[in-house]
Amino acid sequence: MNPLDKLGKQLLFFDGAMGTLLQENGLKPGELPELWNLTRPEIIAEVHQKYLSAGANLLKTNTFGANALKLNGTGHTVEEVVSSAVKIAQKAAEGTGALVGMDIGPTGKLMKPLGNLSFEQAYGLFQELAEAGEKSGADFILIETMSDTYECKAAVLAAKENTKLPVFVTMVFDENGKLLTGGDIASAVALLEGLGVDAIGLNCGLGPVQMLQLLPELKRWCSLPVIVNPNAGLPRSVDGNTVFDVTPAEFAEKMEEIVRGGAWMIGGCCGTTPAHIAAMTARCRGLSPAPLTRHSHTVVSSYAKAVVFGKKPVLIGERINPTGKSRLKQALRENDLDYILREGITQQENGADILDVNVGLPEIDETSMMRHAVEELQSVVDLPLQIDTSSPEAMETALRIYNGKPLINSVNGKEESMRTIFPLAKKYGGVVIALTLDENGIPDTAQGRLAIAEKVVQTAEAYGFDRKDIIVDPLAMTISAGQENAAITLEAVRLIREKLGVHTSLGVSNISFGLPQRENINAAFFTMAMQNGLDAAILNPGSQGMMSAYYSFCALTGADDQCAAYIGKYAGQKIEAAPTGTELTLCDAIIKGLKESAYAAAEKLLATLPPLEIINTQLIPALDRVGINFEKGTLFLPQLLMSAEAAKAAFDAIHGKLGGAGGNVKKDKIILATVKGDIHDIGKNIVKVLLENYSYDVIDLGKDVPPERVVETAVQNKVKLVGLSALMTTTVTNMAETIRQLHQSAPGCKIMVGGAVLTPEYAEMIHADQYAKDAMAAVRYANTLFQRDAQTDPAV
Repeated sequence: MNPLDKLGKQLLFFDGAMGTLLQENGLKPGELPELWNLTRPEIIAEVHQKYLSAGANLLKTNTFGANALKLNGTGHTVEEVVSSAVKIAQKAAEGTGALVGMDIGPTGKLMKPLGNLSFEQAYGLFQELAEAGEKSGADFILIETMSDTYECKAAVLAAKENTKLPVFVTMVFDENGKLLTGGDIASAVALLEGLGVDAIGLNCGLGPVQMLQLLPELKRWCSLPVIVNPNAGLPRSVDGNTVFDVTPAEFAEKMEEIVRGGAWMIGGCCGTTPAHIAAMTARCRGLSPAPLTRHSHTVVSSYAKAVVFGKKPVLIGERINPTGKSRLKQALRENDLDYILREGITQQENGADILDVNVGLPEIDETSMMRHAVEELQSVVDLPLQIDTSSPEAMETALRIYNGKPLINSVNGKEESMRTIFPLAKKYGGVVIALTLDENGIPDTAQGRLAIAEKVVQTAEAYGFDRKDIIVDPLAMTISAGQENAAITLEAVRLIREKLGVHTSLGVSNISFGLPQRENINAAFFTMAMQNGLDAAILNPGSQGMMSAYYSFCALTGADDQCAAYIGKYAGQKIEAAPTGTELTLCDAIIKGLKESAYAAAEKLLATLPPLEIINTQLIPALDRVGINFEKGTLFLPQLLMSAEAAKAAFDAIHGKLGGAGGNVKKDKIILATVKGDIHDIGKNIVKVLLENYSYDVIDLGKDVPPERVVETAVQNKVKLVGLSALMTTTVTNMAETIRQLHQSAPGCKIMVGGAVLTPEYAEMIHADQYAKDAMAAVRYANTLFQRDAQTDPAV
């Protein structure tokens, strides 16, 4: 049975927490609940029956962590575990009309370049799960508890490319509407809608009160059915057990508000019991799903942010394109990615909203270079990218590994172009730039260009592509070859917006080709085009004339609220970015996350400064600035980790010169461990990277670490600080036990804790000394504990 047939006709009710009930039935902390499909199937069936009796009509299979990484060493295959799980749920649902969803959770690993798991490896893990779920008879796939859009994209593609099942996705946002990797709701929705999922929602991490506050933002951007599966509030410890603070009645009351706010599918996550689901279904069963709002946003996204067309002109930085740029051509031939990254960063600092990425040269492997450029750029800048290539192979490679909803440059009115580009854009999601040319060339009238635009839009819709995701470029032709060219282009901009209702873009500088002092013409034409309704321009954001025209136009038309951007730009409040060709300081290279530049800057400084002085006056202050920006929310996890990598590169250059000057300085030791039973080590690994950059000697005990081993290591090494991590509610009791044993055997040792299921209150209840909400908070506590001053500490 297809759940899509029921959507909108009635509310659908997910079940609640499988793990909570399995714990009540004897699941040991850290024991893989998925193995109970084979060893205790009667318990799994009983849990399903309880939720069905409570009114659930969407069952999640007991397969959340059934991927090959987690099952490794158990002696059981993914297909074996999944097949048993689906059959148990199907048998429980017989005769009830309930549907069975193949539940797929995250891998527990960080994706490259931040971690070690490649996109292809993640895809393979999710493919195995999705195929096993469909083969076993699941009705739909639920990809849940995702905190990284990149991993989520791998899972969605694996499900959609290898099964015919409907795909639902729910993600974990914090109270500020942010993912672990920095993404917001708008950017996540843009990606997932572009990939063609069938429903989008929220689960885990928060209770119903907090999710109710995020729901309006989700509905603001999402045109698909919405799922909301909260925890039963926030966890706390009572008599050594993890409990949640929202009662069934309170849960049901808030879930009714969530339904009235527009959710079509509701249920529960951690801590929600059959009593919670029964109260929810009893209170909400009589409600009808609210009508869907179909939004017409034209939006592209990166991992971190969405850019919406139509509010004010969007600036697309043109500098990563080898046409007419000898230095970039040299960088491409020499595989000098650091130069490309600096071009990207400089354009972002100069005000670009989107970065064009074109790496096409006849003498290089464009597909390989495009892949590397996209992977590296999206790790150091948070702007959306425009994938600019005439090679279908390079285009698909970039679209597949891009972490967001890209701008695609371009399609045109030629039948071959449309046959090639629209299927790719439909498969991977994206907004397509459409050029007004066809087999007959570029029309010399505005009406002719409108006709091609109309043909392209109609063809796109025939491929199932929404016209809101088409941006038409009516092509600026140089006035040196025809004095009417500017007027024709401006008229085409106006007609296309008026007749087709789509947004427009131009490569503005083409208008002045062959003329002296081109910036004068470019800036004037840009202003005229914006006045005629131009929505986006490909330009050099380092051009003072073009940017002056842009800021002035926005201020004059009211697009710049209170002239804030204009004042910030021209009242001395904005520091101008250094030209791309200038050498970066070590501090700047670290802040920007440029590894090669950081290494080179450190080597240069070693010619005039002692190693310790470089560390104390450049390296550590740079990391401090990055940490402050991370805590302020102006810099996100991928950038934080890339800055850490740049600092590591600089330290590699410095390390060989330390010798007696600092090589024997004693480092403060810190133990890190993911507690017994928990195999999720993302958070721990992030903390490790940063602590090592602050020159702590980190003893990493890994994951699934027994309390006894933590205590033994702490005592043997006389460690003053232990950091413990837990992601699963089923393992926090082991965290409490580890803390108890540490206090008993190593009373002078301080303990900091963190993880998705932890709160300050919970940390206090289990007698931890410090709750670290993120990696920088862990560094701050360590610095305080060891009385470090970042400006004077000999961080070696």
